[in-house]
Amino acid sequence: MDEEIQVKLIPIYILSKKYYVPEGSTIITAMEYAGFKLKKGVGCREGFCGACASLYRLPGDYKLHGGLGCQTVVLPEMQIVQIPFTPSPKATYNVDELKPEPGVFAKYYPEIFRCVSCNTCTKICPQELQVMDYVQAMIRGDIELAAHLSFDCVMCGLCTARCPAEITQFNAAILARRLYGKYMSPRGDFLPKRIKEIEEGKFEQEFKEIIALSREALQKRYYEREINFDIT
Repeated sequence: MDEEIQVKLIPIYILSKKYYVPEGSTIITAMEYAGFKLKKGVGCREGFCGACASLYRLPGDYKLHGGLGCQTVVLPEMQIVQIPFTPSPKATYNVDELKPEPGVFAKYYPEIFRCVSCNTCTKICPQELQVMDYVQAMIRGDIELAAHLSFDCVMCGLCTARCPAEITQFNAAILARRLYGKYMSPRGDFLPKRIKEIEEGKFEQEFKEIIALSREALQKRYYEREINFDIT
């Protein structure tokens, strides 16, 4: 006889209302267990898309914490609210018309110069990125460092939501990465080579074979594929 599985329920608060949810749930799964039908503030589910930014407090802790709802595990008496979108201005520009020079940030994101070095943005980042450091790098005009430090940003917006200087860190960081990627990053010869092969139809027959596969056959091929990390 199968043993009966006992699920322990713990109390949490979602938008100030008390619910009992299974212990070990993430914020997303806890909200759905509580009856919320999530259409916004949820994306990749257990991945890392940044759509499910959440704020929460813990009993006996004065701090306001932030995290991604798909990864943050609920705790007893946790108070939760989701902020799936943080209003933030985004500059309009054509990267082809820009130059990788320090003044570009003063023109398109002058608010970064209001940074007071409080490090609140770094503390709230669910990726544990050095957000304040890449903001300071942009202030100094160090595009390469800003691009590297912000590379793993998923645009959740928690840094902007908590910034006392009201800086849109993640949007400014996109500009740094675009400038670095277009003008400063090392170039490999494999990409033009692969594009030329595609244009010449080298893989056309393989494309046709894959398109013709059933869902089951495609899944089988995917999971049995040999992974080659050599891109040269």
